[in-house]
Amino acid sequence: MTVWQTARFAIRLDRPQVMGVVNVTPDSFSDGGRYVDAAGAIAHCDALVREGAQILDIGGESTRPGARAPGVEEELHRVLPVLRHAVGLGVPVSVDTSQPRVMQAALDLGVDIVNDVRALQRDGALDVLAGHANAGVCLMHMQGEPGSMQTTPGYDDVVAEVREFLTARLCALRARGIAANRIVLDPGIGFGKTVGHNLSLLRRQRELLDLGAPLLVGWSRKSTLGAVTGRPTSQRQAVSVAAALLAVQRGAKIVRVHDVAATVDALALWRAIEGDLEAEEE
Repeated sequence: MTVWQTARFAIRLDRPQVMGVVNVTPDSFSDGGRYVDAAGAIAHCDALVREGAQILDIGGESTRPGARAPGVEEELHRVLPVLRHAVGLGVPVSVDTSQPRVMQAALDLGVDIVNDVRALQRDGALDVLAGHANAGVCLMHMQGEPGSMQTTPGYDDVVAEVREFLTARLCALRARGIAANRIVLDPGIGFGKTVGHNLSLLRRQRELLDLGAPLLVGWSRKSTLGAVTGRPTSQRQAVSVAAALLAVQRGAKIVRVHDVAATVDALALWRAIEGDLEAEEE
């Protein structure tokens, strides 16, 4: 059984985990401004836990294409009150940030996981994780920066290049003494990638499974799903759930989603069917 070790929890990955998204930002692509005040974001945390979220992921920087990065003080002001509340809800809590000061402040509050779209490449970020005994981390691949990443993304082989990057970052963490069971990897759907790149990553996702770390995948409401279906962001629940299920079928251990209840239900059916198939084979 695979376990993701985090600050307070050893998260069992023998069944897929649903990570609920809480964007404390005015400009996120899917729900920008809905939870920008602490009270609204706190209520959203509570609602996601009631819906069955097994992990909460709280972020104060929008990473949509073209987004403006907030200053460190602004990001701290957005996320700290929400994180302070969330750590009392009885589930693992992740902070979605690339800022070392935000990482440290969150971990000091008892946050369990650092989810970094820049894979701990900023000065001091790796030091924060290396200095903590057990905090979990998610390393994501992104080509470029949010402000410009969708301008001209290009790869010779997107899966091979994502694999190479994640392997290098995994080695960098291991060299600093961060245990393998603390690390998960994210191929970065929609982060410096075209529709074709994203679909290739899903189609060939199994090629990433032998990197030595579980996969966390976030397809929820992404523009690729809009390109495939023609649906606006607000109408992508069904296709987001389908993409999460396809990712799990291809080996993802954690799915990062906005529509928690629908995803939890879909995965419950998937587990029931898979269990029945295993029983028949025995």
